[in-house]
Amino acid sequence: MTPTAPEPGPSVPRTRMPRVPFWAQIVAGLVLGVLLGWIARSSDTAWLTTALEKTGGIFVQLLKLVVAPLVFAAIVVSITNLRNVTDAARLATRTLLWFLVTSLIAVLIGIGLGLATDPGAGTGLTPADGSKPETTGSWLDFLTGIVPTDVITPFTELKVLQIVFMAAVTGAALLKIGEKARPLLTLGESVLELLQKALWWVIRLAPLGTLGLIGNAVATYGWDLVRPYATFTVDVYVGCALVMFVVYPLLLAVFARVSPLQFFKGAWPAIQLAFVSRSSVGTMPLTKRVTERLGVPAEYASFAVPFGSTTKMDGCAAVYPALAAIFVAEVFGIDLGVADYVLIAFVSVVGSAATAGLTGATVMLTLTLSTLGLPLEGVGLLMAVDPILDMMRTATNVAGQAAVPVVVAAREGILDREAYGNAHTSPLDDEPVGAPAPQAA
Repeated sequence: MTPTAPEPGPSVPRTRMPRVPFWAQIVAGLVLGVLLGWIARSSDTAWLTTALEKTGGIFVQLLKLVVAPLVFAAIVVSITNLRNVTDAARLATRTLLWFLVTSLIAVLIGIGLGLATDPGAGTGLTPADGSKPETTGSWLDFLTGIVPTDVITPFTELKVLQIVFMAAVTGAALLKIGEKARPLLTLGESVLELLQKALWWVIRLAPLGTLGLIGNAVATYGWDLVRPYATFTVDVYVGCALVMFVVYPLLLAVFARVSPLQFFKGAWPAIQLAFVSRSSVGTMPLTKRVTERLGVPAEYASFAVPFGSTTKMDGCAAVYPALAAIFVAEVFGIDLGVADYVLIAFVSVVGSAATAGLTGATVMLTLTLSTLGLPLEGVGLLMAVDPILDMMRTATNVAGQAAVPVVVAAREGILDREAYGNAHTSPLDDEPVGAPAPQAA
């Protein structure tokens, strides 16, 4: 007689460490970074300051490592994807129009805040405190700098605007060639997927990057150095906050007829990463993913988000240069007239591509100052607080890069409103768009 097997006992559930939401990891990195930066500055601990600097620097270097090929591949693929979009020219035109409208609103907010608060008055700063930047921007440099002299230098020297130009020409040529270009299109899509996968791994290091970047800023600058710039710093943060939390929600509610709260619920991971990384281009894959999860068709998002990541800079190229021009003029004792403010608006709306999605807005600032005839030494005055300002500027940029495609898609009747209503806040996963996303560990 065969013995009967013993009945299995009750299964014991496996214990798992609870996953910490990605936003909580970022906040923890932010708080710990401020604490360590304060300790490093107050105790004059050189090794801790160096450690924070290297930690943040390596994170930014990893982001920049894939910027050049990522921009090229994304622009090429986005242009070729337009062949799958109905009324592609109409969508592209509407997107550009909304980019211009929001940039104009943003620069008017910057000018208004500057006139109301006089950020350069009473700072104690003098023209002697400034110094000319090593590289400057002018309209001639901007226009002639679009066309590269060779195909290698833009990638080695990270000249993003030239990379965008080459990618646009390549994409247009591939569209013109047609079916014969199919192998190259497939290769481009594969390369883009590869680069985005690599960038996802870097993005998961954002909490460590946050710790290093914020800690180094606190340890290096501190409140004593920031004090003369207090009004200017507050103006930049308030101006960007008005654009991000007032202008964009109004556009979404009035013109797209969607919930602004739901927009921020879906787009917040990209806005959060932009704040930390200070790079619109580095955030681009995440911006594209959250935009698609907000119901924007993938074919259109593949064009609008890369286009916006290199040209739409409401924080860096609208609010900031307007306030900076007023600040510099007041420090140097130069009166600005109505024509000067019109020029500020013109430069901000037309020249925003000069910022090219990289960290910092020095090129845009020098372009604005040179157009107005203001001393370029003013750039040196603002470099001390630039990293602190750049976080909020870049977050504003990315919010706009996600909001405008939603508005355009809604007005064109191609927005998936059900997907928009179900967008969630944790897209840092490797699942395809639309699938449930586990939170990052």
